[in-house]
Amino acid sequence: MTPLELLDALKAFIEENTKDILLPVRVDRKSGEAKERPAEVYKMRLPTKDAETKRIPYVLLQYIKSTDTQTAGEPPESSCMVRIVAATYSEDGEEGALCVLNLLTRIRIAFLRDGVIAERFMLKPPIEMIVYPDSTPPYYLGEMMTEWRMPIVESEVQKVWQ
Repeated sequence: MTPLELLDALKAFIEENTKDILLPVRVDRKSGEAKERPAEVYKMRLPTKDAETKRIPYVLLQYIKSTDTQTAGEPPESSCMVRIVAATYSEDGEEGALCVLNLLTRIRIAFLRDGVIAERFMLKPPIEMIVYPDSTPPYYLGEMMTEWRMPIVESEVQKVWQ
């Protein structure tokens, strides 16, 4: 299983578990109408440079690294580290910071409750979560670091030699 499959599974999982959290969106200058919507979920990068502020609220899933290990006498292990960035918007500083905390907490609780994503990726504690105290209003950011056990890739060469 590849990190790409993990990112796809995490995207679907987060969308499903956060779809009912309506978060503030920047007021449309033409209509003057305030809007709310669930956070959009992106993989690796945002679609454009402008999206950093124009697509808020969002969750960004970023692959950090993979590790494949095998200790003598132990079965092989494969893991993948994923950074989850949450961004929200609010003219009210307290609300903006609480929106980030709420969004990350919902994701954290869903991960801890289920523990397995797409029936093949298992959460490997601990989960590290931070809401940045020095965010630049009206934008608020936080992140979570997660590690996932992945199915191992078995060597075809070893099977031939055994």
